[in-house]
Order: sequence, then structure tokens, then C-alpha cells
Amino acid sequence: MSTSHTEAGKILRDLGNGLILRRSRAEDAEALAAFNALVHSDEGPDKPDKRAWAWTHDLLAKPHPTFEACDFTIVEEAETGKIVSSLNLISQTWTYAGIPFKVGRPELVGSLPEYRNRGLVRHQFDVIHQWSAERGEKVQAITGIPYYYRLFGYEMALNLSGGRAGFPTHIPRLKEGEQEPYHIRPAIEEDVAFIARLYELGCKRSLVACVWDEALWRYELSGKSSKNVNRMEVRIIETPDGQRVGYLAHPAFAWGDMMALQKYELLPEASWLGVSPSVIRYLENTYALYHPEHGEKKPFGAFGFGLGEEHPAYHVMPDRLPRVRRPYAWYMRVPDVADFLRLIAPALEARLAASPLAGYTGEVRITFYRDGVRLVFEKGRLTVAEAWKPAPVGHSGDAGFPLLTFLQLIFGYRTIEALKVSFADCWTDRDEFHVLLEVLFPKLPSDVLPIS
Repeated sequence: MSTSHTEAGKILRDLGNGLILRRSRAEDAEALAAFNALVHSDEGPDKPDKRAWAWTHDLLAKPHPTFEACDFTIVEEAETGKIVSSLNLISQTWTYAGIPFKVGRPELVGSLPEYRNRGLVRHQFDVIHQWSAERGEKVQAITGIPYYYRLFGYEMALNLSGGRAGFPTHIPRLKEGEQEPYHIRPAIEEDVAFIARLYELGCKRSLVACVWDEALWRYELSGKSSKNVNRMEVRIIETPDGQRVGYLAHPAFAWGDMMALQKYELLPEASWLGVSPSVIRYLENTYALYHPEHGEKKPFGAFGFGLGEEHPAYHVMPDRLPRVRRPYAWYMRVPDVADFLRLIAPALEARLAASPLAGYTGEVRITFYRDGVRLVFEKGRLTVAEAWKPAPVGHSGDAGFPLLTFLQLIFGYRTIEALKVSFADCWTDRDEFHVLLEVLFPKLPSDVLPIS
């Protein structure tokens, strides 16, 4: 992924009207951090966001396992050097049913209010999409406000976050004289391999997951500034005699009156039922140590398990987690759908083999109305996945998915039946094709912890 240092600061386009688009350089750290603190503040321009400042500054001024100082785009006034718009690309590797693929994550997208609606962000997306393609990244993924990133070829198509929460009355209290059965302490360098191993085990529950190697966990423990909005507090769960049984992670601040987990994993032989009460009590105690992200400190109001749509902890204490927070969605962009389907063919073939359609032979032509894909199976093997032009009309073929809705099916976000209900122009020609697509693309949970 390494980019030549000669690219840093390079002018990429003259945008006219006195504006240029260029690559960032390490020397931009202070100015770009100040810019992002301003445009990403939820409390107005008079209250810059210190955590956005720290995240930006870290990316530019500190060594990062997958990001270089020239991986921001910057639009600035040519005469004054004033930054008016910016975004970046954070490269990483994700998996689909265990199959790795490269991903480019655009982030920190923003423009000064007086420079919005001029197409500046579109120019920058054109550039970072090119960078991403040059890096071999088959998918781009971004989190963000509703609708906006659809303008740049993205579809909300993958579970984002979600979880369960409980309130003080649901906290399992220790009885008088009872000792805490598990201790929770800060993770240290010697814990990195243990954390990485448990994290990888947990990823097996997720259709799509992000690969975190030991270098990334070390960066999380010691490479980020204390105010970085994405920095997690990583903790080790152990028995009183010091035997490690799991780990957890949470933000270094509270959300309102809640303290919530971002990750929580145990050894296979450990008991979720036995450990989770200690984790809940830890969250209550930890809330007292942190200031809320916004607003004044309030009495502790809730503990959260922000562990995605599904997690083992939910099932061992459902009555203690009565509040359900449904997942939002990642915006996903797949420039070449047929290519991605070829990549994940082993997963599709495994689903076929385990279904009533085992050994399936046949062809399905899927229209997206302006283009489409053609899939051919022989005895349960995907032998052809290629781009296909619907002819003689856009609704030709064996199944249809308008706009980018097929991505929702690929990434397990919605069932084919749910898509048919939501979109009248989503259809299958015969039962055979409905069942085939239902088998190939079931709705499955994902909980992606991205690289930031």
C-alpha cells in the first residue's frame, strides 16, 4: 500500500475559481486537524470537536499500520492555502464468510458551509476511488448521515452497530460479603496475541468482518492520542488468580448517561453467563470515571452492549438487556459486482451444497436495469460470473434489482423477500430463481470493527 513520499502535497487538479485539489502531507497535521475539528463539531463552529482534531492529527503525525500522511485529499484556496474541503482513504482488509478482500474506507468527509454544493466532495471521491482501485480494493465502505453517500455510488447494505442495553434496575448486584468472581484490568503489550486470537474467533460469527492483526492491536493500545474519537479502552477479563478468560473494549468517554461496550469476547471454555454480570458491574463503575461526549455529567442511566445484531451475551441474560437498538447501515460500493461474486464463490458454493439445491445446474441473469450480472452453475459450482447487459429491455432477465439494492442481498442486510416487499420493481421470474437467490444470499448478521 505504500505511496511514494513524492506524492505528498501533489496538486491533483485545478478546480477553477481559485481552488486546487491536492494530496495531504505530514506538515498539514495542525491545519487539517483544526479544519476537521470545526466542520465535524456537533456543537457548532464556536466549539471545535477535540476528538475529531486528535483523530486527524494522529493520522497525519503518527505512524499508522495502514494509513500514510498523503492519504487525505485537500481542496484549498490557491492564493491563501486555506483548507475548504477534505476527506481521506483508510485502507484495510475485511472478510466475507472468512474470504479476505481489500477495502478502502473514506472518512472525515467535510467542507466549510460556504463551499458546499459546489461539487468539491465529488471531485475528491473520484480521486480516492481511483486510489482505491490502484490498491486492489474491491469494495469501498463508509459510515455517515442518511442518504448522502448514495450520491457517490454507495448503497446502505451492511449492518452497522446495533445492540442491547439495560438500566440500573437490571444490574446483577453482588450479595453482601460476595467477592467479584472476575477482575477487569487494562490490556498491556503482553496481551496483544491473546486479544488478536479471541478477536479472530469472534469474527467467525460475523458474515463480514475486519481483519485486525497484532500490529493493529498494538496501535490501538499505544499508538493513538488519548482524545482520539476512535480510541478504544481495551481491557482484559481474568479470574482472581490471574487467568485470562476474555477481553472487552469500550470508548474512552460516555454516550450521554450510558457506558457501552464495543467488543466483548471470551475463551470458548469460559461462560458468558458467569462472566457477564461482572462486565455489567464494571460498566457502571467505569461510567463514574469518564466525562460524557456531549453535555453535562448525569447520573448513570444505562449500560450498553453495542455488539451488533447478534451476540452470545444477549442470549444468556435477555431480561437484563430489554432495550434493543436495531443496526444502522454501512454504505457499501462495489464497482465490479461480477468480480466480487467470483471472489466469494466458495461461500456461495458452500451454501448451495448445504441446501435443497445441492448440485444445482443452471443459469440466472440478474438485471440492475441499466446493467446486470450473469451467473452459471454446473453441479453446484459457480463457473461463470460476468457482467451482463439486459436485452432487449432493462427488465429482461430472470431476476431484477433496482438501483444498488442487490448489494443489500450480497451482504446479508435484507432477505430477497424483504427487498420484494420494499421495492415493487425487485422481482424473480420463477420460484427456481427466488429459491436460488434465497439460498445464495441469506440474511446474516455482521459486526464490523473498522480500521480508523
